[in-house]
Amino acid sequence: MKKYYLFFTILLCYSLLQAQTDTRIYEIIDAVSTERIQEDITRLAGFGTRHTLSDTVSQTRGIGAARRWIKQEFEAISKSCGGCLEVFYQRNLVKASENERIPEDVWVVNVIAIQRGKKHPNRYIMMSGDIDSRVSDPNNATSDSPGANDNASGMAGTIEAARVLSKYSFENSIIYAGLSGEEQGLFGGRGLAAYARENQWQLIGVMNNDMIGNTTGVDGVVSNRDFRIFSEPVPPTETEQERRSRRFYGGEVDGISRQLARYVYRTTRTYMPEMNPMLIYRLDRFGRGGHHRPFNDEGFAGIRIMEAHENYTQQHQDIRTEDGIAYGDLLEYVDFGYAAKLTSVNAISLASLAWAPPGPEKVEIGGIVAPAAQLRWTPVEGAKGYKVYWRDTTSPTWDHFRYVDKTTEATLEGIVIDNFFFGVSAVGPDGHESPVVFPSGVFRN
Repeated sequence: MKKYYLFFTILLCYSLLQAQTDTRIYEIIDAVSTERIQEDITRLAGFGTRHTLSDTVSQTRGIGAARRWIKQEFEAISKSCGGCLEVFYQRNLVKASENERIPEDVWVVNVIAIQRGKKHPNRYIMMSGDIDSRVSDPNNATSDSPGANDNASGMAGTIEAARVLSKYSFENSIIYAGLSGEEQGLFGGRGLAAYARENQWQLIGVMNNDMIGNTTGVDGVVSNRDFRIFSEPVPPTETEQERRSRRFYGGEVDGISRQLARYVYRTTRTYMPEMNPMLIYRLDRFGRGGHHRPFNDEGFAGIRIMEAHENYTQQHQDIRTEDGIAYGDLLEYVDFGYAAKLTSVNAISLASLAWAPPGPEKVEIGGIVAPAAQLRWTPVEGAKGYKVYWRDTTSPTWDHFRYVDKTTEATLEGIVIDNFFFGVSAVGPDGHESPVVFPSGVFRN
């Protein structure tokens, strides 16, 4: 009898793993165009400089021309899909007194395109790129600063993702955002994060793409497969009670941003196994920042997706040759095919999340001094079932799961609560699932 039980268990697990793949995801990967991304990066670099305080009147040079062109591209995409995108500017006035990199008052203007979900229109997953660029002096708003990789690559990827995903219909909404003021102090992200909070957006998470086009590192390493996913461990908005709870029950590396990072990791591994996603357990690069951070500051999940091998001679540099070294963020240093791959990583993660049901609002765990871990959770409308995940406490990824349906509780016989971390995700009819929700409460039977 045990042999038959084992056989059917294996068969069920195999069927569930097969159900995880959705052929539409492969269509999305194939639809991302290297040629279009190259054209868009070239166009953005062609505005000369996109410094936050650069010309806003010219039709050919400066950040004003760049953001108008981005808005026109989003509007053209919307026209081709029958008006499926809501395109608008979101702006904030930044005072000179706020930052030494803001020498005069300036309007920081973001370009936003929203593709509304059919079932959860106020639930959003967002992909962003930065519009602005800079040279060595962060306050130099006039010198040529093409910003081909930093960050025309991320902005072009965001536009291309909108082109591809606008052909599909989703349950949740997708936001495609061009953010300004990053180099001056993350002002565009700060403004949009506050806007999201004020408008009560239910933000699943933010995927900030900042430099996705370089494959040759300053250390000589060359790879068009490696990329990094940065995420903070827990939200800075956690309460003192939540902090005390973590001390006794764990969860130091299981905040909402870390779960979003793991989601992108798993989705990439499933559909693009040729790529090597690297989970970096840090908010951002050492001592540096990106436009996901303002969303983290507001309590939203946010991660940074970027190249693994940077070349610092091409970042924030005056265009010059010095001691035989060419400096400057120029088109010739961008690997457009690699930028297309990372655009695909974003697009399939956006699609999977936009097709997935919400995660359980609350997950509780029990099983203290017991031979089995127990979990229970709130039901999710539209979920066909749930996956109960567990992993070794030292593992960076969710390595084991048990699928359950038509129930909101599970007992994992033989799995001792002390030795693992646990979580639950909701699974939709087509196999797409929510990010894993880590237990926030403990119960005793």
